[in-house]
Amino acid sequence: VQLQACGGGLVQAGGSLRLSCAASGRAFRRYGMGWFRQAPGQGRDFVAAINAGSTYYADSVKGRFTISEDNAKNTVYLQMNSLKPEDTAVYYCAAQLRATSWYAEAHEYDSWGQGTLVTVSS
Repeated sequence: VQLQACGGGLVQAGGSLRLSCAASGRAFRRYGMGWFRQAPGQGRDFVAAINAGSTYYADSVKGRFTISEDNAKNTVYLQMNSLKPEDTAVYYCAAQLRATSWYAEAHEYDSWGQGTLVTVSS
């Protein structure tokens, strides 16, 4: 399965962006979907995940970011509001192609998108 993420850009602090991640390829069963981010010189951190309608968020984004999905379009979204400079990172979407109880660990995801850069200016 291929994942295509888009929607990143430059925004001022307090602004909003919506990231999209479209899945395509051979017939597959998709389990959870997640968003991770990687700031310069940092590791890849969990941001949000969705699985069978249940959503999960990192504490740092809870109340500001919303993950959602459109199963008909095989697309997952990340609505980001009240953005802060510390949200600046490359954002990656990822798909789980097998059942797992873990959603915040990068190694639990089987397919990754190419990343989209989000820059929040102060």
